[in-house]
Amino acid sequence: MKFTRRNFLIITKQLVTDFEIKTVKDLYKLKPLMEGTSLKINKSEIARELNVDRRTVSKYINGFKKSKTRQRTNALSSYHKIIHELLSPDNPQVFYYKHILYLYLKDNHNYKGSYRTFCECLLKVSEFNDYFKKKRPSNVNQVTVRYETAAGKQAQLDWKESIDFLLSNGDTIKVNVFVLLLSYSRFRVYYLSLTKTQDILLNFLDSAFEVFGGVPGELVTDNMKTVMDDPRTSYSKGKPNTKFAQFAKDYGFKIKPCIVERPKTKGKVESPMRLLDEIRAYNGQLDYDGLTKLVQKMNDRKNSEVVQGTGIIPIMFLKKEKSFLHPLPAESIRKTYKITSKILKVNNFSMITCRNCQYSVPVDYVGKYLTVQIYDDYLHVYDSTKLIALHEVSNRKLNYLQSHYEQIATVSNCFRTTDIPKMAKENLKLIGKIYDNK
Repeated sequence: MKFTRRNFLIITKQLVTDFEIKTVKDLYKLKPLMEGTSLKINKSEIARELNVDRRTVSKYINGFKKSKTRQRTNALSSYHKIIHELLSPDNPQVFYYKHILYLYLKDNHNYKGSYRTFCECLLKVSEFNDYFKKKRPSNVNQVTVRYETAAGKQAQLDWKESIDFLLSNGDTIKVNVFVLLLSYSRFRVYYLSLTKTQDILLNFLDSAFEVFGGVPGELVTDNMKTVMDDPRTSYSKGKPNTKFAQFAKDYGFKIKPCIVERPKTKGKVESPMRLLDEIRAYNGQLDYDGLTKLVQKMNDRKNSEVVQGTGIIPIMFLKKEKSFLHPLPAESIRKTYKITSKILKVNNFSMITCRNCQYSVPVDYVGKYLTVQIYDDYLHVYDSTKLIALHEVSNRKLNYLQSHYEQIATVSNCFRTTDIPKMAKENLKLIGKIYDNK
């Protein structure tokens, strides 16, 4: 076989010209001596001279080179299974933003890494990163004018409405979150409710003003029916409803409704409302009491964090703002807007007594204690957070719902007939004639 110049693979080896051993990095120079001669190397002596382990000497003689880049374990490696389960389509929990997932892992799975490291690691796992793409519509192209207000001048009001939440017992409820935010300090108050009637709104406002330590000069709000009879538009100032106008007069603030379809007017409160998407991360994990505590925890956390863009901490700036707020009205005025709760015992007739009048409840609650609240001209009876009876407030001494009366009649076997609904209706009519005018 005839070899031509192009048949040879040219290999260049590093030539050793200096046999001085100063560090372990120089030990590779001994390799040719060991292979080409009968010279024996005292690795133990070299190890003592260089103050390293004997195995390290062998490793470097055989050509080991320390990597210039450090191999680090992904900070999320041990959380991959947990995150996979949390972001699964079969999981009712919803994480709209990476920050919500980060907070959930910190609060519930003892994650210790920083948010920046968390995001960097999440980007390396396409399955996780894709979950958050287009989860929420972007408003990056919307132009908004920044404006600030003086201390004590303004508060912004909003509701996060009808949020579907799966309780830990499997029931789905609709919850509403009220938020009132002081524009200067960015201190805010969150309250959770199952409804958002006007009486609840006024009660929450009174409670929030008490937390603030005073009343701001004006209240910025949208055109919700509990505030406005006629909405404010580009051509009309709008008209507040009579009850809310009286509330504003009693507490000493001006009503400043936004122009319809211009939510940016109250942009300071719109941003924290988006943060309330965090509660969906707890779908199926909490009961109603637990959800209430979660909202309170979120409230405390946000009031203690630095506000992006301003660099202020709300709870610290609230101290400065308090002196600029108007004082709260007299307690005699405030109590007309407060919703108070009473704990009442159900008697043997399956009724509770409130304001010298009796109201029926389901017969299963005889002998038990229930919570009663009066608002929107109705008496609400709760077992924990479950509404079990709703009566219109009246001056009648006995107030039965027919379904309750039928239950009582069935359990007590007081009617010798199978047509209990008919007998119940006749008896209730007679009870009405006897007791209504007492």
